Amino acid sequence: MALRPRLNVRIIPLAAAVLLLAFLPLIGMPQSWLLYAFLFFIYLAMANMWNLLAGYSGLISLCQPAFLGLAGYTLAIGTWVGIPWWAGLLGGALVAALFALVISIPVFRLSGIYFAIGTLVVPEALRMVFYLWRPVGGQMQGGGAGYMVKGIGGVSTNMTYWLAFVIGIGSIFLMRRVLRSRLGLGLAAIHDNERTAASCGVSVFKLKLCTFVISAVVTGLAGGVYYLYQGYIEPSATFNVRWTMTLLLATVIGGIRSEEGPLIGSIVVVFLYFLLARYAGYSLLIQGIILIGIMLASPQGIVGIFRRSRYYRYLTRSVSA
Repeated sequence: MALRPRLNVRIIPLAAAVLLLAFLPLIGMPQSWLLYAFLFFIYLAMANMWNLLAGYSGLISLCQPAFLGLAGYTLAIGTWVGIPWWAGLLGGALVAALFALVISIPVFRLSGIYFAIGTLVVPEALRMVFYLWRPVGGQMQGGGAGYMVKGIGGVSTNMTYWLAFVIGIGSIFLMRRVLRSRLGLGLAAIHDNERTAASCGVSVFKLKLCTFVISAVVTGLAGGVYYLYQGYIEPSATFNVRWTMTLLLATVIGGIRSEEGPLIGSIVVVFLYFLLARYAGYSLLIQGIILIGIMLASPQGIVGIFRRSRYYRYLTRSVSA
């Protein structure tokens, strides 16, 4: 009984922050603020999924742009053939999941750095495919086989914001659910010692495949909402290493293998996104330097720095007292 009031006190500020973010479009906030929050939720969902793969499953996957790109193209092409945009969003997530199942057959034969290199090739291959392939015919728009997303005139900025909000906040609850389930226990065992876990009866392949597909679905949903907001998709910007760098930054800067890490890291990444916009030609280089600096200063990111602070130790003692 003594723990219940303390638990409520910890939840109240979080619930208030979530409610404030949910009603942000209704309180007259500037459109630029809504854009910041929109990108934050998109990055948060993707970073959570990459943290699930790299931090908890040991899968250094570099093919996340493939999932969001396939979902985005499914949405766009679907609107060209008369499929409603909302069905295209769901269809994009399904296509991303099916693609994850297909590529898992060859890439799961690899491990460590070879797995990372194998997955890195996938978005580049898809980029070339969509440069050459015109799924619905007609003239190409812009560079490569780019397509406008049709029939979204009634989709307001507020609606895309709330879709991103649901996916971003939902990814947090999904992570907590996964990590506290039998799947999470199995992933913890695999992370500690994969061979020992396998010898104890843990189905390593099955658990890794499950997390790979979950990551593909959520990343696909986030990518679909992003391109619904943008209204246009083309291969060079979609299957791009910038997305991979964004996920790495958000996860590593915040703190890999921690639930708070992607949340903090996504805030930093949104800030860097607009801060470095004027240095477009050097943004990847600057982000790489920041990434290396954070890894050298604190391998556990900002969360690691905070946990080593006196305030965190004081707060932990206060809560457990």
